[in-house]
Amino acid sequence: MTVPYRMPRRQRGVTLFGLMFWAILIGMVTLVALKVLPTVNEFLTIKRTVQKVADTGGTTVPEVRAAFDKQKEIDYSITSISGKDLEITKQNDKLIVAFAYDKEIELMGPVYLLLKYEGQSK
Repeated sequence: MTVPYRMPRRQRGVTLFGLMFWAILIGMVTLVALKVLPTVNEFLTIKRTVQKVADTGGTTVPEVRAAFDKQKEIDYSITSISGKDLEITKQNDKLIVAFAYDKEIELMGPVYLLLKYEGQSK
């Protein structure tokens, strides 16, 4: 009795090269995320502070700048801007406080990531 000939199954799986590629890619994305997330947190804190200052900070430009600097002293996570960096305008009897700044993050060696943040009160 003869046994019918079976075709060998093709092996499946991840090669060592593929595994190394994905590990490096995931590592790089994680590195960038860990360096960017604190700057995003700072931006959101600045945005909340600017909105609070625009609502209750005062009516003149020096009062608004002083109120922002006072809030900045309370919340130590704001390091990128100060009260003098705010652009304060009036629109329909409402105070609009705007800000813009750049954040440069060193990734490795001569490679930097430049983030441009801007926002304003509502």
